[in-house]
Amino acid sequence: MALTAAWFAQFIPQVASGEILTWSRPWIPGLDIEVAFLLDGLSMLFALMVTGIGAIIFLYSAVYFKGHPKLTMLLTLLFLFAVSMLGMVLADDMVTFFVFWEGTTITSFLLVGFDHEKTKARDNALQALLVTGLGGLALLAGLILLGAEAGTFRISEMNAAAGAIQASAMYVPILVLVFIGAFTKSAQFPFHFWLPGAMAAPTPVSAYLHSATMVKAGIYLLARFTPALGGTEVWFWTLTIVGAITMVWSSVLALKQTDLKLMLAYTTVMALGALTMMLGGGTRYAVMTVSVFLVVHALYKAALFLTVGLIDKGTGTREVGQLGGLRREMPITFWIAILAALSMAGLAPFVGFIGKELMYEAALGVETEPLFVVTAALLANANMVAAAALVAISPFFGARVAPPKSPADPTPWLWIGPALLAALGLAFGLVPALIDGPIITPVVQSILPGEEAVYLKLWHGVNLPLMLSILTFALGFALYYGRDKIRGSLQSANFTGGLDANDTYNLLLTSFKRFAAWSARTVQGGKMTVYLRTAFAVLALLMWGAHLASRDAFNPPVEGIALIPMVICLLIAVSAAVVLTTGSRLYGLTALGITGAGVAILFVFYSAIDVAITQLLVEMLVVIILAVALVKLPNMPREPNFRAGDALIATALGLGVAFVVASVLMQPFDPRINEFFNAASYPEALGRNVVNVILVDFRALDTLGEVAVVLVAAISAAAALTAGLRAGRKEKEE
Repeated sequence: MALTAAWFAQFIPQVASGEILTWSRPWIPGLDIEVAFLLDGLSMLFALMVTGIGAIIFLYSAVYFKGHPKLTMLLTLLFLFAVSMLGMVLADDMVTFFVFWEGTTITSFLLVGFDHEKTKARDNALQALLVTGLGGLALLAGLILLGAEAGTFRISEMNAAAGAIQASAMYVPILVLVFIGAFTKSAQFPFHFWLPGAMAAPTPVSAYLHSATMVKAGIYLLARFTPALGGTEVWFWTLTIVGAITMVWSSVLALKQTDLKLMLAYTTVMALGALTMMLGGGTRYAVMTVSVFLVVHALYKAALFLTVGLIDKGTGTREVGQLGGLRREMPITFWIAILAALSMAGLAPFVGFIGKELMYEAALGVETEPLFVVTAALLANANMVAAAALVAISPFFGARVAPPKSPADPTPWLWIGPALLAALGLAFGLVPALIDGPIITPVVQSILPGEEAVYLKLWHGVNLPLMLSILTFALGFALYYGRDKIRGSLQSANFTGGLDANDTYNLLLTSFKRFAAWSARTVQGGKMTVYLRTAFAVLALLMWGAHLASRDAFNPPVEGIALIPMVICLLIAVSAAVVLTTGSRLYGLTALGITGAGVAILFVFYSAIDVAITQLLVEMLVVIILAVALVKLPNMPREPNFRAGDALIATALGLGVAFVVASVLMQPFDPRINEFFNAASYPEALGRNVVNVILVDFRALDTLGEVAVVLVAAISAAAALTAGLRAGRKEKEE
């Protein structure tokens, strides 16, 4: 609430005057990554929604869950989500933006699964996490490519390099990846199925995350990168078609629902589709529509979600069939629902009417296929009118239906928040200047720099958008009065909520689990020999793949190899053959030790004394430990037992390593890494012994891992030897 007051008192006048506020601090200077924030019209609007509606949600939640044992956890998660969302909309550095983007994904997962005792809450939270999380990975790839093409990680600088980005061969791949990130986050077709499922979250969470803020993150992403990526044919057609399908499909599905909260969820998807479609147009009126509709939707949808919470709290149900005639018992809730629903339906003098008029104006102004856009907007808005009537009229009018609880208006601390949001929808409609200059115009100039905004007015005279609005109301009320027949037809026709996308998700998830179980049974069957064969075979394939993919000719110099290394290599080969053919474990272990000792001698021959000592120590430990273990192993047949499969894997891996190493050694020596360590060892690590500095400082984590491995191996060896000695003493005593 204090942040909201600060926006209004200080920052809104500055941003409204055209000023862009920035702040940055170095984060990872070596990679030119900063913690950078930018406050312009677009980020200001979202910051107002996050903090303003967030303050109302916090107050509402504290009262709604009073006495709940997990209230503190809920408020903490809501706070972390608000911080993540606020950081995301203010970020001007790509890495900073993505960190906060993923913060909203994780906190949303925790909030959707808040009632984790319920299977449905856990499953729907996982679904939301998987869909938005995978979209986030695609977005990360797109942002990296975008930064590489623009030559900067600063988002404002990326937008300034629009010409170079759109002329690049990577423009379409970047666009596809960014679209996937935006569509998954904002529940666009075909990823629209997860948002209604996320309604398993508590009502205040749904009002905050899935109506006013989090699901609009994808819309913010598209709006923020419109200067850099927008204005092309692929941008227009993708956003227009995807947005139109999403808005029409979800608006129809809203009429099928009998749960008020689920009905509002589908209208949220419809609103997100409308915003996506308008962003595809990219015209001044289209961007004006996006700016106004963001405000309109945040006000009425948050108010209606909280109102549904009041109905649920007061009656014990959200089912339309169990509600009716509540206006007398719950008059305050009734008037809040009426005010918010009238703005949702787009009736004058509410701000929703202005938003709908702008939508039709923008649709008519589309240069390519305006009829398609107008038709989609008309159908979706008509269904929206019907859904608004279902929320505001059905529970409060008609015959009195006895709900599970005796209905009554809740405490003022619960209804004051939604009442304020509903009243603002009326106030902004009556006096559009309250949001026009201070909020809407800066948003338009942020998305379309240099464009002059169209001033908001409640009345534009008798024109085609007004005629379309009248037609919208007529169709909407016709749908409302025929709601029972329509709902029955949709349900009898098995009209699902995701074009089978939800079923597809469940099928893919089940198939993935089955594949994981199969692979675990196959690869991790409990046999060490299987593990070793698999690991070495994969490594051999990688080695040969890398070698064959190399374009350099392979012609290793063999004439300079001395006689002693060749003899030692022959000894190693003979010892390896003995390991593969012997029927005695002791002979095989001895031959294995000879191969290790031969490798150590080669290291000595080529002056790698430290590596040779390490090799010898390892070989000694291996031979000793395995020799002790042989005492407890059963006898095996003494006949030779040639293992062709093991021989093939060993040969392939050995030759693969040899060929790759030889190929590397044939390359000209690059002295840059040597020069770097010589130059940086003392100034940066304060050490003159370059080898020690590399191991302790530049490769500190690597060395720590090696030390940890040696320590674990030593502990394991000590434990094994101790157990063996104890077993031996026990046998002697017996």
